[in-house]
Amino acid sequence: MGKEVKTNAVRILERNKVPYELITYECDEFIDGLHTAEASGAPVEQSYKTLVMQGKSKKYYVFVIPIAEEVDLKAAARAVDEKSVEMIHVKDLTAITGYVRGGCSPLGMKKSFPTVIDATAEQYDEIYVSGGRIGTSIRLNPQDLARVTNAEFADILAR
Repeated sequence: MGKEVKTNAVRILERNKVPYELITYECDEFIDGLHTAEASGAPVEQSYKTLVMQGKSKKYYVFVIPIAEEVDLKAAARAVDEKSVEMIHVKDLTAITGYVRGGCSPLGMKKSFPTVIDATAEQYDEIYVSGGRIGTSIRLNPQDLARVTNAEFADILAR
């Protein structure tokens, strides 16, 4: 497949001249992040999932955290100056982001939402995030991801 998979995420990286590697793997339906890492050969600790949440203000936010971890809702809310945040319903994901469950990338959503990447990403030269469709991952530098998505880094993991 290689270059013929042009998702919005890939287009944004190319437009911003961000070096990346697109990784494709066989997958027809949603699988969780751990299985995605296994299928794509990505190291689990460097593989990140994209969570979309809604704040008390009704604004949407994107959180990028390691696939094997859980988000701390209070820390996530603090990171975006909200009283509280909660996960959106899966049925609303496509309408809000343009992506389907299992293919939701922090890059290239329908609208640009405030984005927070967990601080653990800063320790790596590269991390893996969804490529914008089921069966694709993107390997890139977390600083580049933050720059292109206007993201902040914050400690948002449940301990």
